[in-house]
Amino acid sequence: METRNIKAEIESKIHDPILRSNLENFSQQYPAARAKAYANVADIDELRDDLRDMKQYSVAHVEELADEFQTSLEQRGGKVFRAKDGDELKKILLKICQENDVHNIVKSKSMATEEIRLNDYLEEQGLRVKETDLGEWMLSVAGQHPSHMVMPAIHLNRNQCAKFFSDELKEDIPSDIPFMVQTARRVLRKEFLNADMGISGANFGIAENGAIGLVTNEGNGRIVTTIPPIHVIIMGYEKLIPKTSDASKIMRLLPRNGTGQRMVSYLTLVDGPTPIIHEKNGEMVEENKKVYAILLDNGRLKAAHDPVMKEVYQCVRCASCLNVCPIWSTVGGNVYGHIYSGGIGAILTGLLNGLDEFSQFSDLCIGCRRCTTVCPGKINIPDLIQELRNRQVAKKGLSFPEKMIFQKIMTNRKVFHSLLRAASLGQKPVKSGKFIRNLPLFFAKMTEGRSLPAIADKPFRDRAEKLLQNNPANPKMRIAFFSGCNLDFVFPETGESVVKVLQDIGAEVIYPQEQNCCGKPIIGAGDLDTARRLAKQNIAALEATNADYVIAACPTCAETLEQTYKELFKDDKVWLERAEKLSKKLKEFSSFVEQIYADNGRLKNTAGKEKITYHDSCHMRRSLGIYKEPRELLKSAPGYEFVEMTGADQCCGMAGSFGMKYADLSIQLLNRKLKNIKESGATTVAVACPACMMQIGGGIDKMAPNIKIKHIADILAENLGDN
Repeated sequence: METRNIKAEIESKIHDPILRSNLENFSQQYPAARAKAYANVADIDELRDDLRDMKQYSVAHVEELADEFQTSLEQRGGKVFRAKDGDELKKILLKICQENDVHNIVKSKSMATEEIRLNDYLEEQGLRVKETDLGEWMLSVAGQHPSHMVMPAIHLNRNQCAKFFSDELKEDIPSDIPFMVQTARRVLRKEFLNADMGISGANFGIAENGAIGLVTNEGNGRIVTTIPPIHVIIMGYEKLIPKTSDASKIMRLLPRNGTGQRMVSYLTLVDGPTPIIHEKNGEMVEENKKVYAILLDNGRLKAAHDPVMKEVYQCVRCASCLNVCPIWSTVGGNVYGHIYSGGIGAILTGLLNGLDEFSQFSDLCIGCRRCTTVCPGKINIPDLIQELRNRQVAKKGLSFPEKMIFQKIMTNRKVFHSLLRAASLGQKPVKSGKFIRNLPLFFAKMTEGRSLPAIADKPFRDRAEKLLQNNPANPKMRIAFFSGCNLDFVFPETGESVVKVLQDIGAEVIYPQEQNCCGKPIIGAGDLDTARRLAKQNIAALEATNADYVIAACPTCAETLEQTYKELFKDDKVWLERAEKLSKKLKEFSSFVEQIYADNGRLKNTAGKEKITYHDSCHMRRSLGIYKEPRELLKSAPGYEFVEMTGADQCCGMAGSFGMKYADLSIQLLNRKLKNIKESGATTVAVACPACMMQIGGGIDKMAPNIKIKHIADILAENLGDN
């Protein structure tokens, strides 16, 4: 395994103006194109469910489908081989070439052949290989690899393409796209006619009749599979589907998701050898062409039998997860692993190339979950990435600093909180008001483009006793407040606002001092044993309050307590039962308050002078499914006029430790968010997540000091006297 400097690669991509322009334009255009393609579809989720169910059946019967596919194709005159890995496939293919006196090969786009570096091998054996997909052809000339599964050369502009054309053809090719396309046709036509063999991949392989389907927008795929006298199909086991009718389930989604089209230009079905006329020994003869199919394992069958990772078989390689990924749309695909990019690429790299290679870039997934909203196969990509992280930690262990912080400090509440208090004192030389605007030496990058929030002089837990003296005499409910680390030690004033609002709606609020960090950073790092220790502390602390509800004003904490704790204890009956009881009591602050406000008539549209907009936390919007309630609260807040910003649900770039580890990349996402906030015309941006408040607030402090940022609890608390 080659060790890479991922941070250096990211920095070079961030400062590549061509790459950034191409990706930015595409990421802005894609959502509208996809929406237009689905405009007349009554129920997209129904289509996604059909595809997911079909693919789940396929993976459960993958060996049976492989046998049926082989029998069907061989009955039609083809020949099927099975390769356990790339090396075995190369040997099989070389033997086919030698037996058939093959010298010239044309290829259509195939990620499976990229995966095993097939072209390099064939050329080393003295064979001439020509890519015929326009993007793949240019990349082969440039000595590059695809940055996208559908649009491999999306990172190049037309001037770069023209240079590659000119270098390859030894003639001056202008950067005129129609001219370059015509030039490619002229040059490749000769390659097609002189080819002894055509190699293609497959978008699907149908078991009942041995047919394969190719989905393309260029005619090269159809020509590669028809003109040469030999056609070799190379595909992974995940492409197998039971019946021809199942192909429609793929075709209703793949074009719409992949390129924003209702249908691609070419859908080619190849179902075995067909008669062709070609030159042989100086004469034109008619004979059946030869068709070979090689099924590639390379870790796929092991994944098929993995109770968790088999979900990856639901992928149809549309790359829509890349198209909406904030990381891919900022730095492109080449910073990822072996061949496959984006979140799904991280998973495939882990399964096909091993966890060591996966671990080099696995934390580029920030868990924003935008991919889950578009994936046609409904793959839970962030959870599969997390599962691979867990396995890597179980196999290799944590680094020494992580082990010390997670296992020795964070699980010991008194030590953890004592260190935070000490940090509050230690930060004074670099603190300015409530922010740290500049850090020295190698920490400097963390404060380029944003300020960092300072740790509060007095945490919320030291303010709670006095605040709780204002509980109502005749409470309507009893609420335990889970503050989380940020509202306790960074934004204690917001913690106070939460309590005041809860008291205002008639709640007796309890603050259990024994509560600790929810454990999300530890869970994200893959240390589940330590996470369970923390979870037990918090469950016990909250149980002791005997509260009717547990309120969290941090969506990350809410998700962790409500959902993740149950997953942590799925194999522990006693603690699972306790986690489930906690889950039923857990409520996210804004959605809980909005329901009560709606019931008592407080939600009224108000006219205000100050424009306010709202940023959706990723955990809030896509994990908890909460997005309407905060907007209703803001629309009813006296003195404000609510305006929606563009990209309200796009990640702000904080994403826990990611915001510190990949500071440059985090700032790029932040700048995108700040641009949208400014363009909304709002002078206040509201959030419901303290981590987002840290990131966006730090950016505003540096880049837009005329704009204020407030937690929804603060906005509600400042208007309590008006209700």
